[in-house]
Amino acid sequence: MASPARPSTSRPARAKQRRGEGQWALGYREPLNPNERSKKDDNPLNVRARIENIYAHGGFDSIDPADLRGRFRWFGLYTQRKPGIDGGRTATLEPEELDDRYFMLRVRLDGGALTLNQLRVLGEISQRYARDTADITDRQNIQYHWIQVEDMPAIWKLLEDAGMTTMEACGDSPRVILGSPVAGISADEVIDGTPAIDEIKRRYIGDPRYSNLPRKFKTAISGQADVAHEIHDVAFVGVEHPEHGPGFDLWVGGGLSTNPMIGVRLGAWVPLDEVPDVWEGVISVFRDYGYRRLRSRARIKFLVKDWGAEKFRQVLQDEYLKRELIDGPAPEVPKTQIDHVGVHQQVDGKRYVGFAPIAGRVSGTTLLAVADAVEQAGSDRVRLTPQQKLVVLDVPEEKVAELQVAVSKLGLDSEPSPWRRGVMACTGLEFCKLAIVETKARAHDLVGDLEKRLSDIGLDEPLTVHLNGCPNSCARIQTADIGLKGQIVTDNDGSQVEGFQVHLGGGLGMDAGFGRKLRGHKVTSTELTDYVERVVRNFADQREAGERFPQWVARAEESDLQ
Repeated sequence: MASPARPSTSRPARAKQRRGEGQWALGYREPLNPNERSKKDDNPLNVRARIENIYAHGGFDSIDPADLRGRFRWFGLYTQRKPGIDGGRTATLEPEELDDRYFMLRVRLDGGALTLNQLRVLGEISQRYARDTADITDRQNIQYHWIQVEDMPAIWKLLEDAGMTTMEACGDSPRVILGSPVAGISADEVIDGTPAIDEIKRRYIGDPRYSNLPRKFKTAISGQADVAHEIHDVAFVGVEHPEHGPGFDLWVGGGLSTNPMIGVRLGAWVPLDEVPDVWEGVISVFRDYGYRRLRSRARIKFLVKDWGAEKFRQVLQDEYLKRELIDGPAPEVPKTQIDHVGVHQQVDGKRYVGFAPIAGRVSGTTLLAVADAVEQAGSDRVRLTPQQKLVVLDVPEEKVAELQVAVSKLGLDSEPSPWRRGVMACTGLEFCKLAIVETKARAHDLVGDLEKRLSDIGLDEPLTVHLNGCPNSCARIQTADIGLKGQIVTDNDGSQVEGFQVHLGGGLGMDAGFGRKLRGHKVTSTELTDYVERVVRNFADQREAGERFPQWVARAEESDLQ
């Protein structure tokens, strides 16, 4: 006879407890990584006083490392890459081995808006303090190189006397707000978002309540879809409400880098005068509920992904706004990318003219000469764009041709080839400590080569070609027609050389998404022009009537994409 079964003595399995993510709202106030500790030890906004009173006098060697590689960013300063270090060593060296004694400096220009006086000040700073360097970034900033800490007090005085700042141009803070370069003058915009941008900047930039976020926080506000709103932490996009009139559709949770995500609509319509309050609510949700344990998960996009749009909106309304948002319609989706290059009519009858430098690279000398040409044309307003372009506003029709000729002599074209118009590039190996490959010079050479080789190819719209020096996607590689992510690759001889991983068919607007990554397919830098030419010719040969590049990529045979 079988003996009776003994009762089990094992304990029931415990549900696995989820590890805390460092969310302040849930009681996790103790810093969980060195970055959080640094911000708790001293508000990063306090570093300016030390720069002015200590480091500017003592020089580079007097800088506290916690300030140098951390808090300096809140005022737009990054150490730049020491010359002569190849990309293969980027991941193997310590920060102090990569650091040069000079800095990259970003000037935040919310909405990309500049007067002629401001443009001239930017040019003068470049010539006097930055070895004539100046890049137009895809954040509508101006970025300098070769800056010395000793010169920062003088640079800040010049900038601030002209109404500009570097405050929170970088760091775990609310960075520059992207705005339409043609706000207030475009016949295509639903509403002018400039008053909201100005009010957010006035109220909140430099406010210690928002200077310690889990990570950086990027904002876009535009009356039309011309600021890459789908890939921002928060975005307000112009839309006409059938009952309430013009206002903004609210998006949250977009971003690129190594975990790209398209932002989500909250289904809420926001009137112009409420945009600053709603913006404050969204950034407060991020500050309080954002993940602070791992830097790799600290962007708001991860919180939105975990919560979903419905919960995010509910928390925003219940805990921060203390009211319900109005439901609203989605904004109109443009058929093609809006880059404002070329000559266009303003609502007042004047013209605005958009010019394309190659990959945003200009110089102080160029900026000063542009200012002279703009003044000669009777204008006082210039705008920088999220596509690394420059737009001159308020040009009388009879002055347009004269302006085009004068500025084209400076290397900025208002009727560029598709390749000059569509290329973007990050800072790359020349100055960036994270970079693995060269980008700016490579983009310049690529544009020249493609203009010669593909002059026989007619394109309805320019194809976007974005080059990035590392995986962080500062040049938005996942949303380009042809996105090129810098890597060290193996060439046919078995040598390790600079090259790129290829992303094809990404886009925003009608083609919002991250395209097709060819697994295992890498292109060396020396093969890059051949590769791009081959893919573009395949597209030209195989495309159907009206077919866009991303549509063709989605159906093409992989052999035609290699």
